[in-house]
Amino acid sequence: MRAWRALRRAAASSSSSSSSSSSSSSSSFPADGKPRRRAWKTSLSPLERVRRLLPPEEAAAVARCAAAPPIQAPHEKEEEEVAESRQALAEAASPRSGPFRAGELALAEVRRKHNTMLKLMCRLAVEAVLSSPGGVLPHRDIIGQLPGQVLRASGGARLLLRRPSLDEYVLLMSRGPTIAYPKDISAMLMMMDIHPGDTVLETGSGSGAMSLFLSRAVGPKGRVLSYEIRDDHHNLAKKNYRQWRSAWEIGHMDKWPDNVEFILKDISTAAADMKSVTLDAVVLDMLSPQCALPVVHPSLKQSGVCAVYLANITQVIDLLDRIRSCKLPFLCERIIEVTHRSWSVLPAKLKRWKSSQVVETQENIEEPPQNEYEEIHIQDQAVLKESNYNESLSDAAETNRSVPYIARPSHWQEAHSAFLIKLRKFGPLLS
Repeated sequence: MRAWRALRRAAASSSSSSSSSSSSSSSSFPADGKPRRRAWKTSLSPLERVRRLLPPEEAAAVARCAAAPPIQAPHEKEEEEVAESRQALAEAASPRSGPFRAGELALAEVRRKHNTMLKLMCRLAVEAVLSSPGGVLPHRDIIGQLPGQVLRASGGARLLLRRPSLDEYVLLMSRGPTIAYPKDISAMLMMMDIHPGDTVLETGSGSGAMSLFLSRAVGPKGRVLSYEIRDDHHNLAKKNYRQWRSAWEIGHMDKWPDNVEFILKDISTAAADMKSVTLDAVVLDMLSPQCALPVVHPSLKQSGVCAVYLANITQVIDLLDRIRSCKLPFLCERIIEVTHRSWSVLPAKLKRWKSSQVVETQENIEEPPQNEYEEIHIQDQAVLKESNYNESLSDAAETNRSVPYIARPSHWQEAHSAFLIKLRKFGPLLS
């Protein structure tokens, strides 16, 4: 029995060794003599299978076509070119959205008592500081910040920093004589219907407010001639104009046009200068504009507009009387006074007292509001004391979770600034 078991073990071991040797030899050396590809290797792609079936020349051509970049349709190329050109134009025309840099202008808004707003403008420098009623803020803390950030001054006041607009710069820049206010300037620009590329004459540079708006209106291809008789006003207007241009070039991608020529000369003695120019429009901001009309009207184009800025109605009468007596070729089309009426639309603060209720606007409250109906951005000072009406307001507010509003004209309104006269040049009567 033991011998039989030993014989069976010997036979089994010999058969397994022979089968393994045969399988290894068959796998390593196939019948055709070429090594076989393992089944677990990556299979060939359809293009590779076709290429192996083709002759060598055609297979090389197929490989070159496969390696070449894809051919775009003509309309796809045009769309890409248009998109690239639009993006380049947008980048060139859009203002710089980056942070503040040294040398440009910054405007700080500080909230004061009764929620009134104080605006402070400064030119950023590394070693300078911005002084406000709520403390000082170094310019180095502003440089590098994005516009719209709120920074805290040394006294704890919060300052909202941003870049000033042109009308804000005009109101906050250094001034000698009284400026033409933006509300009047915009009306005069519409009167004259100025287009890019026009040539405009301004008499009375003043502090340079009108010159800046005219410069933007006529554009890089236009021209502004600004005459001023006083040396101090002439220098101040040039200073304000150059300060705005330099700050604009730092804070924006495009450059502000250098198209204003400041001339220190009396316009009544500039008849020889006017012979060489053709004017599309004229702006007169001076005490006696009737003295300049005989000089400027020959250079003003036919049907051109002369806009006059005068402080009182007696000056308007003197101007019209001089036009009539001297028979100047001007027709008075309009005499207007631009007024703005400001309104206050404000959420009210509800208070519960023992005897009555008070609904008041939050401008009367200096401390921050405490309940859910109170808000911060309030500007009016009126107080309503109507108990029955206030009780209904309070109940409605508590039920619907809404805030009652008070709407009325603001207690502070813009006063009179000037009269604007629109004169149009007409030609001689046809026979």
